[in-house]
Amino acid sequence: MDTLNPPPAPAPDPAPDTPGPAPTPAPAGPTCAACGSTAVVQWQRRPTDTELADAITAEESRRAYARQMADPQGPAPDFGPLPTGSDMTIAVYACGQHAISMDAAARVHASSCTAPNDADLPDCDCTPEPLPQPEPAGEPAPAPALPAHWLPGGE
Repeated sequence: MDTLNPPPAPAPDPAPDTPGPAPTPAPAGPTCAACGSTAVVQWQRRPTDTELADAITAEESRRAYARQMADPQGPAPDFGPLPTGSDMTIAVYACGQHAISMDAAARVHASSCTAPNDADLPDCDCTPEPLPQPEPAGEPAPAPALPAHWLPGGE
């Protein structure tokens, strides 16, 4: 650096009060799987093999940590079976333009379902699982007897 000829001072920033273009805000919440805009509908599908493997790895890690942190003088932690693909669903989100039909969204789709795929809308390329059958209506359970002092006019 030359002490007799210092480098020129940097140019001042343009007026600091001058607003620049506002940044485009990122959508809040879930976004459409097809285009990334804000989602307005959601349905379920079964996990892919990779998603299931990731879930099992996370569950095994959680269980190992729980065993490590368990009181050695107490009973050992008891865990149920590891999750399977039929135990889990993955949420799929879409904007209004990429939404599947309401009837299709009410059902659980296959792990290979490509919805929301523009070519298949408003349907999908899989055969969703059937809707669960409602339980038959039986005799209503009798109402429990209330104490006399709870009834109107009861003393």
